[in-house]
Amino acid sequence: MKHFAMESEFSCTAWTPEYFIAHESACVKQLSVDTVWFSIPLLNCTELAHLPDGCLVRFRGMLQDMQDPECYLERYTVRSKSDGSVVRQQNGKYRDILLYNSATEVVDTGCNGDNTFGERRSLFVITIPGQNRWAEECEKEQKGNLPRKLSETPNDGNAEVSRSTVKRTLDDEQMEVDGMSTAEQGSTAETTPKTCANGVKKRATNEAPVPAAAAPSGAVLSADYLLNSPIADRPGKACLVKLYSNCDDWTLNTVIEVVGFLSVDPALDGSGDSTGMDEFADDVSEHQATHPPPSLIPRLHAISVRKLSHTNPLLLGQSQSAELENAEAIASETTFKDLHNLFTQCLFGDGIAADYLLCHLVSSVYIRDEVECRGQFALNISNIPAEVLPGYTRSLYELLELLLPVSHYLPMTLETMNTVQFVPKKDYTTNKLTSGLLQLAPHTHLVLDETRLQTGKLESGGVEAVKHVAHLIKSQRLKYNFQFYQLDFNADVPVLILSEGKSMLPSNCYLPIVPDLDAIKLIDETIKAGRHYITPKLDEMRRYLTTARVREFDMKTLDPTIVQDDFVRMRTENSAVTMDDLHALFVLARLLGLSRGRKSLGREDWERAKVLESERRNRIEMFSKTKTEP
Repeated sequence: MKHFAMESEFSCTAWTPEYFIAHESACVKQLSVDTVWFSIPLLNCTELAHLPDGCLVRFRGMLQDMQDPECYLERYTVRSKSDGSVVRQQNGKYRDILLYNSATEVVDTGCNGDNTFGERRSLFVITIPGQNRWAEECEKEQKGNLPRKLSETPNDGNAEVSRSTVKRTLDDEQMEVDGMSTAEQGSTAETTPKTCANGVKKRATNEAPVPAAAAPSGAVLSADYLLNSPIADRPGKACLVKLYSNCDDWTLNTVIEVVGFLSVDPALDGSGDSTGMDEFADDVSEHQATHPPPSLIPRLHAISVRKLSHTNPLLLGQSQSAELENAEAIASETTFKDLHNLFTQCLFGDGIAADYLLCHLVSSVYIRDEVECRGQFALNISNIPAEVLPGYTRSLYELLELLLPVSHYLPMTLETMNTVQFVPKKDYTTNKLTSGLLQLAPHTHLVLDETRLQTGKLESGGVEAVKHVAHLIKSQRLKYNFQFYQLDFNADVPVLILSEGKSMLPSNCYLPIVPDLDAIKLIDETIKAGRHYITPKLDEMRRYLTTARVREFDMKTLDPTIVQDDFVRMRTENSAVTMDDLHALFVLARLLGLSRGRKSLGREDWERAKVLESERRNRIEMFSKTKTEP
């Protein structure tokens, strides 16, 4: 009962590493409650100045890179300077800095029976690339509670250590920090064995912290390089997450939310560690890359990690009760009609195009093996009237931007294709995976505006960029450049291509739109009216689209004899029809069901998919004849 009272009395934002280790099972159970989890301050939208070193925080983002495993002192002996007697056994887990009083104590860092070494791994996590403004604003409303002062942390039996931490942080006493390389993550490189041989770096906390802007002249790595955002003109935040268990459970590009202890001690900045090491320039660059200024890239010692199935903050932390599901079922039909009407009007009155666009917006990969994947629905909308360009494509994207939590618009100009880095590339000088434009989180909608491609020459870089985009579209995999070889990583990035004629890029669905002539003249006013019309319904539409995409969908409910008979008929009418065409029809029927808020495949969706595909093929045939006629 005493432990229960203690756990109830103290907020999780007041936990210390020592308290968590002493009550780990109870703390983990407490974190499994969503109200507790979301009460923890969100680092994404909270200034570091409001978060003391060592407090418990959350960080939400995409796993962009992984560093090599590092060894650290999990538990170490603090001895008295005067007689060498043992003062205490100090915990080193969930910390970057060794804690001891420099005036009266020393740390025994030897490999003796009293010291315990552990291994951890650093994950480089960045805020979700391409997150739209409304999603960022929504995150700010859910940023949790600011932590208590450290002096209010629970007394967990390590009062002396806790007081020392408070003094070091708040009272600026003469406490000293000790950074070990292969023993304890500190202000020197954990993964560079020679650092240990060079001795231990020390910094007393009564020294004035060196601001990040005052980096020594030898510093060569810019903030942009360190933050490593895939979309250069939309930079975000980054965090080095230290994992202590299940390190192999996580893969690149996974969207995660981490709860852990914040570490922002200025001694962690490796930019000032290059004195006298001019002859080891490569090692210095790697050291700076793995030890960025904590004011720019804080460290987070993870105690719990969640994988997120989507990036919509409106749905994070929501319980799907029976009442809520019933309310959604009633509202879904109305929301679908509103969305369909909106897209019909904004696509020049083309209701068929509106159906396909809705299917695209709820698409995702649902089956993947070593050879192929199913579920992706790259859509190429063509025959956009020349008289509405170039403004129309941007206006259409800005409409989609209001509905999607994460998206990016890429005008395919010659300059962009020839100069932008599209795939991640390993920089062996800094041992860092430099990001590329296509390294995006799952369900990031990429809109490619091919109408912006002007006459000119694609250089070798541009040709490679086109190949990488085509490979992403066809296989939902991205080739990472490790210089000596390329390695495929899975992706799930829906691609929408806007073009005048058929795109030079592949797609799962090529659709020429048939615009209404009157709608062409009024398209600017139509889009403005559409934006005004959906303003009070935006949150409902945003929830609807995300829920449709992540919902479980049963495809076994359709009578297989119907599919068999239809396939035989299709083959009879056209011998060129293959199993791939049947699979594509299944994917379309599935997306039609999802876009209408359904949970299983019905006959109505199958029949609608056949009608849409028949109309689409007729359009393609019509446009191909128009082009061949004199």
